[in-house]
Amino acid sequence: MTELWGETPPKSATTTLQTYVLHLRKALGALWEIDLPDIAKNVLTTHTNGYMLSISPGTVDLHVYNKLVADGRRALEEGQIERGAARFDEALALWSGPPLADVPIGPLLEAEVMRLEEDRLGILEDRISADLRLGRHHQLLGELTSLVAQHPFHEGLHEKLMVALHRSGRRHQALDVYQRLRSSLVDELGIDPSPRLQRLHQSVLASDPRLDNAAA
Repeated sequence: MTELWGETPPKSATTTLQTYVLHLRKALGALWEIDLPDIAKNVLTTHTNGYMLSISPGTVDLHVYNKLVADGRRALEEGQIERGAARFDEALALWSGPPLADVPIGPLLEAEVMRLEEDRLGILEDRISADLRLGRHHQLLGELTSLVAQHPFHEGLHEKLMVALHRSGRRHQALDVYQRLRSSLVDELGIDPSPRLQRLHQSVLASDPRLDNAAA
């Protein structure tokens, strides 16, 4: 109720919700060619405090995404870097835009959308890290350049772009990436880059050969 109408739902809220549930049951029945009574009994069921949707995990893209992510992480733990990167790619390919883009959301779903967006960005970072370990720095340049433009304060993405540029023989551009980020952080947030990024900057300045190690 709160998600749909806030703290002051109308008197008709319960009846309206029941109507919504009926429409949803009909839509699910038409989609899966299941009779309405069976949908009400086995799929979208009524309980004391509300309703429960019981469907196979394989029919929900989020469940498929989570399984692919778990498979990717397990592959990385086992040293199967290429397989891990491929699983992350499959997971990310399920995204076709912002989560719940066509759904009016309240405070609960808004928090979930933020969580999903952060999770997606984290998996994207993990996949890029795996690609760097596989020596795919040239292929990553366009993607990373776009990502740092979308996330101008994200140090992890800037770090990966600096590494990819350095390994591609574009040291000066790697240094430029650092300077632009530093200026943005200082001017807009009043902070310096993290010690980790500062160390990377010094390594690029010194042309540290360890940066060329794709497995690093």
